Amino acid sequence: MGTFLSGGWQESSHALSTQLGLRNGWQNASVSTEQDRVDVRGVVSFVVIAYLPAWLLTLPLWLTGEGLSWSWAPVVLLVMMFMPAVAALVVSKWISPRPHPLRSIGLTNPGGIKKWWPHVLIAWLGPPLAMVLALLVGYLLGIYKADWTGFSGLSEQFGTGVIGAEPQTSPGTLALIQIAQVFGLGWLQVIPALGEELGWRGYLVQALLPLGQPGAFLTTGVLWGLWHGPVLILGFNYPTVPIVVAFMMMMFFCILVGTLLGWLRLATGSVWPAAIAHGFLNAAAGLTIVFSEAGHAVDNASVGLLGWTGWIVLALLILVLLLLGKLPVRFQVEKSGISRGVNRRSRR
Repeated sequence: MGTFLSGGWQESSHALSTQLGLRNGWQNASVSTEQDRVDVRGVVSFVVIAYLPAWLLTLPLWLTGEGLSWSWAPVVLLVMMFMPAVAALVVSKWISPRPHPLRSIGLTNPGGIKKWWPHVLIAWLGPPLAMVLALLVGYLLGIYKADWTGFSGLSEQFGTGVIGAEPQTSPGTLALIQIAQVFGLGWLQVIPALGEELGWRGYLVQALLPLGQPGAFLTTGVLWGLWHGPVLILGFNYPTVPIVVAFMMMMFFCILVGTLLGWLRLATGSVWPAAIAHGFLNAAAGLTIVFSEAGHAVDNASVGLLGWTGWIVLALLILVLLLLGKLPVRFQVEKSGISRGVNRRSRR
């Protein structure tokens, strides 16, 4: 899950990265302007607080014997999503206090919304479009059975109510309603998504930056994936594969998606674009049914962004950011000038 840098090794590696400059951009751009070492106490406290209450919340799912089919399961999953935010706030306010706790986790930022609003379009439209691309890749590889214009799978999902009766709503209308809900009502998903993003991207990615941006994204992705453990065992997201495989797939998915969400967090200095993207990522999951073909069940293990065919799209998006020079994110750092009151601005 990554190695915490401390002592002389951290100092020597930081000095080496400074000498290498842009030739070693991932490491050079990774050191936070606020800290040069991982706050081990803060990170460990965050993990404990994020995990323990969330896992305890799932106990009724086990005790009732109904698992994810329990009528209150959606409420449990919703409350569970806010535990990383609670952990981030507790750590930033009391365990490892920051001068500006809300700013440190990205809830507020210098410049406000003016600084990050251009990324809102990417966060809003990006996840649904990425999902469609993932479905297209699955279709071209013969994994996803699609009915792009007839929407027969969607009609089958809704049913007619009476065998042999004509559907009251045409498949095309049903599809338009579902797509409109993804792009419109997806905004309702942003608040619970913010509950997770304040923790994973708002606090943890920033706290782990001394590991380097790749190390921060990788470690956060693994911890984020494992956090889903209790519900994964109950069949959440990957019910068709063995539990060990489900854990591995969830972690790999979280690493890829977490890198893209982490880019939004670091590039804007705010957690809001990442929360918006996370919300629409959840909303876009319904598109797998919209374009499916009747008689063919959708398996998350192979279809959509959760599936391995979708990981191709996520990996390509990360590659595009690398090629465009958007990753690693370059931080603007102020350095003291020769005379008092003079600042020199540089990028690292």
